[in-house]
Amino acid sequence: MATIKDVARLAGVGLGTASRVVSGKGSVSPATLEKVRKAIEELGFRPSHAARSLLSGSSQMVGVYIPVLSGTFYTPILQIIDTELRAAGLHMVVAFGVGLGDERRQAIDGIEFLMERGCDGLIVMTSALQDEDVAALGVKQRDMIVLNHSFASIAEQCFTVDHHLGGRRAARALLDFKHRDIAVIAGPSRLADSVARVEGFMAELTENGIDTAGMWVAESDFSPAGGWNAAKELVESGKQVSALFCANDEMAVGALSYFQEAGIRVPHDLSVIGYDDTPSAEFSAPRLTSVHMPWREMTLNGVNALLNRCYDLERPVARNFSVTMTLRASLAQAAPRKSA
Repeated sequence: MATIKDVARLAGVGLGTASRVVSGKGSVSPATLEKVRKAIEELGFRPSHAARSLLSGSSQMVGVYIPVLSGTFYTPILQIIDTELRAAGLHMVVAFGVGLGDERRQAIDGIEFLMERGCDGLIVMTSALQDEDVAALGVKQRDMIVLNHSFASIAEQCFTVDHHLGGRRAARALLDFKHRDIAVIAGPSRLADSVARVEGFMAELTENGIDTAGMWVAESDFSPAGGWNAAKELVESGKQVSALFCANDEMAVGALSYFQEAGIRVPHDLSVIGYDDTPSAEFSAPRLTSVHMPWREMTLNGVNALLNRCYDLERPVARNFSVTMTLRASLAQAAPRKSA
């Protein structure tokens, strides 16, 4: 396999000159440029990733941290990031929460792992970090963007959506379909975005005359198994409801599966709404009505912002993203309430 030294030798130029041609940095005369290019073509020279990194002073790698590598939520986001980076001639390195310690410790360790590998920039998707953890990154803060969370110290580098509004959208949909007897499967209370969506949901109901104090509410873990178990608890509680709001699609899919096994027809006996509008919502049975979070737009603009920071590009960056409802077969009009 030809090396940069072979190219320089064949072209009759110094190693530094050949390196400047390969990296595209520094000036060389047109005649010298042509000689080096001909040598590259004749030798079939292809610089390795390590060689390009040495020549450019950049690893051409972007690190991505996510809390878990499972389910249908993170996979599409990783696909979007990888596609954009590859189109820009860059590579993605992924770290996720494993090992000892709580979620915060795992996030810190994952980010340190990516920095130790020489990543030019970081895309971080976790709400477990605290402001002091961001401050501890020092100058590396500049080369990081955050998805689905916001830190006051680097607000311009954070790309998130209005989860409080998302919760309100879910409640509004149920109210429009005349539901008043409603149950909720919430996500983990330690996650800020999970809390925001449920708070928004409850606020919209309260403002429309629904007494939320006596509502059936269970906290689960954002997994299909968590949704199944919580749905089972709801049925066994004997609580009579006409609709169920699940704070993410994976729990909603788990709940749908339990209802099907228990002989509860959705939406004839019970309407179900999810949150996120992931691919699982589109292909569940019945197809799931869900709050549509603009993850693609959020992710693309976050990637653009990072590439601008790390590689001096001038890609367009938007920061306001619409939150809407995707209506599907799991939502129907509530049956008239039986009189006492």
